[in-house]
Amino acid sequence: MTTATATVHYHVKTNEVQAFHFDVDGIVGNLISPELISAKVPVTDIRKKTCSVNFDEDGITFINAPTKVHAFDESRAWASDYESELTAILQQQIKAKEVIVFDHTVRIDDPIATRRPARNVHNDYSEGGVGKRLVDILGVQRAQEFQQEHFGFVNVWRPVEYKIPSSPLGFICPRSMEADDWMNIELEYPDRKGQILGVAENKGHEWFYQSEMTPEEAIIFNIYDNRGRPHLAHSALDMEGDTAVTKPRKSIETRTLVRY
Repeated sequence: MTTATATVHYHVKTNEVQAFHFDVDGIVGNLISPELISAKVPVTDIRKKTCSVNFDEDGITFINAPTKVHAFDESRAWASDYESELTAILQQQIKAKEVIVFDHTVRIDDPIATRRPARNVHNDYSEGGVGKRLVDILGVQRAQEFQQEHFGFVNVWRPVEYKIPSSPLGFICPRSMEADDWMNIELEYPDRKGQILGVAENKGHEWFYQSEMTPEEAIIFNIYDNRGRPHLAHSALDMEGDTAVTKPRKSIETRTLVRY
């Protein structure tokens, strides 16, 4: 099996509340992180066909999905067209009956960027965070209706402008996770609060990624599913051998709420 080595940053289990504090002192992008521990992990490149994953069993799929949108700038003039594309993709790829797009995050791996790739091993929502987010998006009554049906939070990630030169997005195979690996991590924003799942180090974790992804490719991965489909621990990977990179990784991650 073909593997590479990457550095990731796990959360540390303690008896104290752990939190990310965003935009501290009113400065956009100013971040205070909880304690993290670095670890070197073997990572399998699924492009080498040494392993395969699918959405139903693993909560993730890698697809070829060209987009007509090429400039994801701050004007958001592209949002409507891109969301229409994503809706069609999710209807086809994961059989979603309804797709609600509620967030786009463009990340640039540059020290001066407002949003950089997330380098902590995590999943975007805890159980408590899901309930709150559902109400935030839908309102109380419609959230209750969704909870009676099969729904999930699903992310779509793709490179922007050019092939990913470094810091690819990596995932832990859900079957290699233990229940005790997860922990709640608070999110403290100036105007709201949230909660994600952090992940503790476990030598049994099986990491995978897809190398050299282009803007014509995308990853669909599950964040939460009320019928038990696996959700994915993930992080940007600092790959050994990426020291000669001359341009930053750019990507867009879109968060969606889907009804099946």
